[in-house]
Amino acid sequence: MVNKEKKELAVAALQNGTVIDHIPTASLFKVVNLLGLANLNDVSVTIGNNLDSPRLGKKGIIKVADLVFPEATLNRIAVIAPNAVVNIIRDYEVVEKFNVTLPDELFDIVKCNNPKCITNNEPMRTHFHVIDREHTTLRCHFCERPVAQHDITLK
Repeated sequence: MVNKEKKELAVAALQNGTVIDHIPTASLFKVVNLLGLANLNDVSVTIGNNLDSPRLGKKGIIKVADLVFPEATLNRIAVIAPNAVVNIIRDYEVVEKFNVTLPDELFDIVKCNNPKCITNNEPMRTHFHVIDREHTTLRCHFCERPVAQHDITLK
């Protein structure tokens, strides 16, 4: 008989840093890209995918040592992981915990899916307004085309 303790994967606890939990597995690497984690050369990053979750079935988790992201940066991931939970860790203790919240406006995160939109034909920032938080529906500021969550393409 295999001991249950030996079947569990041990991931080192963070002394200080940020843990982003409850990320849908299909969105995990989009979150990694959105936060620019591949460019953090001097920081320890742990990424777990397809982990068992009573709430989601399967989930992703990201642990970033010795780095606390600004809340505005973390809230950007609400576009693709609206139920993600952020834990700020200090001295191995959770000192702050919050759900990401979708900002009212998004700049340079989402690509407009209208090929005739000026943002797809001129070098300029994209700008979207959130028109439905519950279903993550956005509207392009320039062409006013709505974009449903399943049609969102990150820039």
